Amino acid sequence: MTDSIFALSSGRPPAGIAVLRISGPHARQALEAMAGRLPPPRVASLALLKDPQDGSALDRGLILWLPGPSTVTGEDMAELHCHGGRAVIAAVEGALAQIAGLRRAEAGEFTRRAFANGRMDLNAVEGLSDLLAAETQSQRRSALLMAEGHFSRRIAGWRARLLQLSAMAEAALDFSDEDDVPAEGIEADISAHVIALRDDVVQALNAPSAERLRDGVRLVMAGPPNAGKSTLLNALAGRDAAIVSDIAGTTRDRIEVPAALGGVAFLLTDTAGLREQTDDPVEAIGINRAKAALDAADLILWLGNASDLPRDDAILIAAQADRIKDDRPGLRLSAVTGEGMKALVALLLQRASLLLPGEDDYALHDRQRRHLSRIASHLDAALSVQKDMLLVAEELRLARSAIDELTGLAGTEDMLDQLFSGFCIGK
Repeated sequence: MTDSIFALSSGRPPAGIAVLRISGPHARQALEAMAGRLPPPRVASLALLKDPQDGSALDRGLILWLPGPSTVTGEDMAELHCHGGRAVIAAVEGALAQIAGLRRAEAGEFTRRAFANGRMDLNAVEGLSDLLAAETQSQRRSALLMAEGHFSRRIAGWRARLLQLSAMAEAALDFSDEDDVPAEGIEADISAHVIALRDDVVQALNAPSAERLRDGVRLVMAGPPNAGKSTLLNALAGRDAAIVSDIAGTTRDRIEVPAALGGVAFLLTDTAGLREQTDDPVEAIGINRAKAALDAADLILWLGNASDLPRDDAILIAAQADRIKDDRPGLRLSAVTGEGMKALVALLLQRASLLLPGEDDYALHDRQRRHLSRIASHLDAALSVQKDMLLVAEELRLARSAIDELTGLAGTEDMLDQLFSGFCIGK
């Protein structure tokens, strides 16, 4: 890259402070042109920022000089910490745009340069993307672990082990050419290491789903008409998201409402009342969609008879406890008076904790799962042909290729364009 980029990397103005970042081979030149000097590396220094064109004062703020490659992007970088008013930012950005070799950054371009220069791998980039979009504490914790490279370091360990195994397989092939092979010993040694690596990859596949963490645990309220499903959804959502009526069949389509309970994202789904027969074709469509929602649900709140539970793990709710005084089985609650609601939320959070990463765990995207499955399948294939070192070596090579795609070293250009386009300009 021969050009240099700049962008506002702090929040939208007006703000107390604005941080403008510059990255690339012209970062030093730009800083000297704006501040008239170059401060010591990585030491904040107060300076009067001037327009290089006419020397007029723009603002007084802090400047930082960050020589590469030990920077976020792996390039020379500079930062200008200015006052956060719109006029100040516009003036400083306008002056930067006039400096030769500088241009405004595109969305995600700072992070893309970090990736291209080996400062981040693709998994850390995806973690950063999730961190920027995080709305709940569980999303934040998981994304931060991924962005800080916890998963990436695990993958690097796998790759090192694969290289060692490949070297062992090549050595076995070399020995066979010399008719001096400790065949059984080296084959057993390679197989034992492959099994251990395969088990580690399979264990990683058991990590929770990042899609579930991002979109929310799918919580479906189901049961017969007039069971109190819509009222319960409104109580959990904290607003009137669904129409409540005493008329049976009011809810004809499923209603999805995102909500955060105890710092965990849920997608609440209200469904049409389930019954065997209906003469209303629209209600029939709603019932079919309700059944589809039940099939896709992570958790189900069943507001019907215990004998009709749609799944063994469905939570039985004895709803409308303020109106119905009986000894029905299930969690007694009233969405109107609040009776039992705290107990329900606690139960939902306990169930959700089994589906989501813990405080020290990360979640995996579908892309990552696909590549992990490929790695595991190649390791299984290597075990199935363990008597043929040539085939073992090839399967180990294919496993390394899958790791390279997982980390972004190969075959990801189209996906990268889509990923980085979702970043803000200053990232």
